[in-house]
Amino acid sequence: MRKEYLAFFFSLFLSRLADQILLFIVPLVVFQTTNSASWAGLAFFVESLPRFLAFPLCGALCDKYLPIKILRISQACRALLCVLAMALYGVFGGIGWVVVLSALCGVLTTQGIMAREVLMPNIFQHYSYTKTLSYSQIADQTGLVLGPLAAALMLEVWPWHWVVIWIAGLFLLADLSTLAWQRLSRSSPKVFEQDQDILLQPLKIAFGHICSLPELQKIITLAIGVNLIVGVTLATSAAMVIGQYSAGKDNYAALQAAGAVTTIAILFLLARTALPLRILGGVGYSMIATGAFISALSPNLLCYVLGFLLIVGFDKMFNVYMRSIRQRVIPPKDFGKTVGMITLLNNISQPLAGLVVALFASSLGVQKVVLILAVVTSLLGAFAMWRFAKAARPLPPPHS
Repeated sequence: MRKEYLAFFFSLFLSRLADQILLFIVPLVVFQTTNSASWAGLAFFVESLPRFLAFPLCGALCDKYLPIKILRISQACRALLCVLAMALYGVFGGIGWVVVLSALCGVLTTQGIMAREVLMPNIFQHYSYTKTLSYSQIADQTGLVLGPLAAALMLEVWPWHWVVIWIAGLFLLADLSTLAWQRLSRSSPKVFEQDQDILLQPLKIAFGHICSLPELQKIITLAIGVNLIVGVTLATSAAMVIGQYSAGKDNYAALQAAGAVTTIAILFLLARTALPLRILGGVGYSMIATGAFISALSPNLLCYVLGFLLIVGFDKMFNVYMRSIRQRVIPPKDFGKTVGMITLLNNISQPLAGLVVALFASSLGVQKVVLILAVVTSLLGAFAMWRFAKAARPLPPPHS
């Protein structure tokens, strides 16, 4: 692999590593402070909702301005915010600062994700788009592997607010790696001429594509179901492992790492094989739903681990399927704005799942909440297969 590609993926890895450490410590700090699954679910809702609401605007910005500049601004601002939030924590105290920090960094993470999404089809001409997605998600998942482990080790040595300072350093290193890629790369990403309006007109164009393309409607429906399960799993995994099964935070970190290792193995397989897209989508979705039922009905930690691994492992297989479909059917000049709106619609179910946990975990129990959402996900999958079966048509080749 070329040096400039390695620099790009290393930047992605460092950015994901920093983001994952932050995501790891927020529900853990809240749960350990309050000893409440409901408060942990509410914290997940607060930190995750802004990052999803920002997708349409971030996508439109990436169509209008050079995405590499937007990516670098995103990483530098996240580093600055980490330092600022901990300075405020030092003055005023309270755990609210880390939740607010995670919400703000989430918006900037969204901007970085969209910038990379727009960049990748243009800068990796030597690889198929499916292979590019697989390699990029390997870098992403490696950050997920090391993030919880690094967080657990760092929390053994430093209090959580010092860990946030180290996170700032990782975001800064990610930006330096992006700068190295920029200097090594010969790619010249395109910027299409856009309307001056960066809010209403992009939304109108994005909704036009969504309403006219059944393929997009299908993957949105399926992704809503997937993200219900991913959201409830992220919101409850700390409470399940530490609370219900009486394991420690090291076990929680090991569980997160095992999920990422499983995902990396699946992504390496996808990078080296050419599976039909319908197989990627069907297997990914069905395994996620199966994992949700296992998690909801698990009598012990071992069964919960199996369900968790199915959910997080096959989530990225489904993600490769979904991103491959939308890259084929969305016009390149409208790619950022349309993907931004699609991602918002796809992922809004994640924070809603956290809100459901906050509202009903105390009265129903965590596992019953997971079971209800597993049933909803299964029904959404069946509906998508029935509703869009007649609209199926041969997909166009990937956009160059």
